[in-house]
Amino acid sequence: MNKKMLMSLVDKVVKVDRGGPESRVGKILTAGDDHFVLLTEKDGIVYYKTQHIKSITHNTREGIEFNVEVPEDKTYLLPTDFTSAVCNLHHQWVRINRGGPEMLEGIMDEVTDDYITIYSKDEIIRLAMYHVRNISLGTSSKKEKEANKDENTEGNNDKERSSRNRKS
Repeated sequence: MNKKMLMSLVDKVVKVDRGGPESRVGKILTAGDDHFVLLTEKDGIVYYKTQHIKSITHNTREGIEFNVEVPEDKTYLLPTDFTSAVCNLHHQWVRINRGGPEMLEGIMDEVTDDYITIYSKDEIIRLAMYHVRNISLGTSSKKEKEANKDENTEGNNDKERSSRNRKS
């Protein structure tokens, strides 16, 4: 995947890879020399390394349903290469290789051309930069936040009912 081809898909909704755990649907926001930035409904902004992408599908006839607003903060436009993009996530909670068995999340620390260091629970993990397929901030989607909010509200109502039952 070259930059010129990816730039032709900016602001279009695409499917990255045909299936499997790494497959995502989203809007391409920008493309760099060795990466592109995809806005997804589930994962937010995801930086993909182009060397690991098998296919990109753009449905020209029917389109692909996508209802996410592009963030006003356009800092994702700044990096020209993948390593610079990863450096911008320094000291942030990140998710790496989002869907497969090599999925990893934690706090990004050191970033070099050869590896990145992640603090995850009680472990310090050094991951070869070559094996990073994609990376994003470890934030949840609006749907997940709403689901969590509903669960917390229901949990609080249950606690209130139990409390009242004990007093009776």
